[in-house]
Amino acid sequence: MSSELQEVSPQLNPPGLHDIFMQFFIIGAISFGGGIIAYERILLVEKRKWLSSDAFMGYLAISQTMPGLNSVNLAVLAGDHLRGVRGAISAALGLILPGSLFVLAIGIAYAKNTDHPLANLILAGIAAAACGLLAAITYRIGEDHWRHLKSLVIIVTTFCLMSIVKLSLPLVLLIMAPVCLYLYRPSAKS
Repeated sequence: MSSELQEVSPQLNPPGLHDIFMQFFIIGAISFGGGIIAYERILLVEKRKWLSSDAFMGYLAISQTMPGLNSVNLAVLAGDHLRGVRGAISAALGLILPGSLFVLAIGIAYAKNTDHPLANLILAGIAAAACGLLAAITYRIGEDHWRHLKSLVIIVTTFCLMSIVKLSLPLVLLIMAPVCLYLYRPSAKS
């Protein structure tokens, strides 16, 4: 048997289902967004050594091709590797449960206080913070594009079509995709 197959084959002494559930529950409770993958790597490769680094990267690559959240897909694959179907269910439930309970609690609290003026102010503040974070990330990701006139025209036009004209995303894509393809078509030089 090759060393690659040994890295992906199940362990001789697999962890218990409770241990798998609790470790993924802790990850789900303390992490949000893209940080979950980093926490899963720390758990699976460094802390518990349930997977080799290569096996983790392989499962991560597979999880990115599957529909759904990469972190949940990775939990399912790792749980399946460790304890089969029960391990996959334990890991997925452990990862999803904390966030689900939090959203459920917030939903119940909001449903009971919809008429309270503070509830709407809190939601407006959350929306403003989310918009600010999205704007900051968008600026950071597209930092080089803000300096080019073609890119700036596309960004401003897309913003206007979505925010001012209030067109739906599929319609904006139908309008802007051909424009972008034309503006960024390969030139005779390249």
